[in-house]
Amino acid sequence: MRTADSSQPPARNHREPAAAPASEAAPEAVPSSAPGRPRSATAVLVLACAAQFMVILDVTIVNVALPAMRAELRLDAAGQQWIVNAYTLGFAGLLLLGGRTADLVGTRRAFLAGVVGFTLASLAGGLATGGGPLVAARAVQGAGAAFLAPATLALIMRTFTEPAPRARAMGAWSVVTAAGGAVGAVVGGALTEYAGWRWVLFVNVPIGAALLTAALLYVPAAGGGRGGARRLDLPGALTVTAGLTALVHGTIGSETHGWGSPHVWGPAGAGALLLAGFVVIESRVAQPLVPLAILRHRGLAVANPLVMAMSGAGFSMWFLLSLHLQQNLGLGAVEAGLCFVPGSLAIIVGARTATRLVARTGSRPLVVAGMALSTAGFVWLSRIGGAGGGYADEVAGPFVLASLGFGLSLMPAMVAATSGTDPAEAGLAAGLVNTSRQVGGALGLAVLATVASHTTAARLARRPHELQQALTAGYGRALLTAAAFTACAALGAFALPGGRGRTP
Repeated sequence: MRTADSSQPPARNHREPAAAPASEAAPEAVPSSAPGRPRSATAVLVLACAAQFMVILDVTIVNVALPAMRAELRLDAAGQQWIVNAYTLGFAGLLLLGGRTADLVGTRRAFLAGVVGFTLASLAGGLATGGGPLVAARAVQGAGAAFLAPATLALIMRTFTEPAPRARAMGAWSVVTAAGGAVGAVVGGALTEYAGWRWVLFVNVPIGAALLTAALLYVPAAGGGRGGARRLDLPGALTVTAGLTALVHGTIGSETHGWGSPHVWGPAGAGALLLAGFVVIESRVAQPLVPLAILRHRGLAVANPLVMAMSGAGFSMWFLLSLHLQQNLGLGAVEAGLCFVPGSLAIIVGARTATRLVARTGSRPLVVAGMALSTAGFVWLSRIGGAGGGYADEVAGPFVLASLGFGLSLMPAMVAATSGTDPAEAGLAAGLVNTSRQVGGALGLAVLATVASHTTAARLARRPHELQQALTAGYGRALLTAAAFTACAALGAFALPGGRGRTP
């Protein structure tokens, strides 16, 4: 099938066998946007990239706005964490279900559902008058993202069917994914300072409306379903989402109650039981969300915990530095957002370097080297406040070093996870790694924020009039703990398969 473009007539829809598996289904054609007028594959690519940009943007856009949210809504430290974690948990817990939904009910329906849910949740979050409604809106945002993100990738894969156009389209999609995190901090800072923190959520409303209109014009109205013989594993999806949420809730509770409190081990224990129940469900249902046999692949089994450790450190770094820059160094929201640009560029440089090298070196040396760089960056970064310095002399250098390590490591870890699997399972393997990335970010943030809080409280107990020094000490201890995460990831990377890159 040729890639659709503006010079071709409308592509003809192909009827697929009812029980065809997702991996064997024919790609969707790009239909005409109106009778007699062909649709442009370029428009489809722009639509998919814009939607992915919005999804990734909201992972980081709220970080710089957190102090303003806390002040107006009177949030405690745990409430700040939940504004971030509610999104990542909703995203992670339903990501596999979102990908399977796009396979079974069609890309168009999954895309539209994701856009509508994400946009309405953004509106509700911007209108929230308390921490509870805001956290709930962020969770629904994450759920919308879980359906939208897989649909954007599926839309590209089914529109661009020839190798060269598909490679160019995937390159554009990857660049937008990397840029979304970088732009989020800057845009979040500007909106917070000049329009108010609510606009970091309201900004998604006009974007979502534009995406919805474009999707109705350009996303195929037919095709993409995978037959009625397959079913969604709703019990598995609900169990894993509830289990992850309970586990993170218990971990966050340790910040105020201590690890031995029922407020901690009660939810954490319930989360562990729910996750065990998820494993039982997946082993017994006919069409599981995660076939357990896929976890026998060495690359996937090793890469998942590595990615969790990487993300736990990386997500926490952005969160902690955002607070440090504004609370301790006294920077405004815009200045704090601009301070993240060098790290974002370092991630892009690392990712591009890894892309060039992975086919020659394999994944293992790149992940080891990247995590070693990040570990050195975190150890250096943990010394913040030691000499009373500012951003340029205490934060910028180690922040760039740690970010470069993340950029160098993440893509090779993804390659290692998917290269050892059957081609028909590559999408599921990538979904599992992306889920681990979001879950690791949520759990890592909960643990490291607890470390920071306990260190700050202990310092204040000895010196009650040194609040700023106590906060800085807490952030430094948490960043040193993040170095332990990345050091473990560097050591664990030696267990990755050593073969040179068969990049899927």
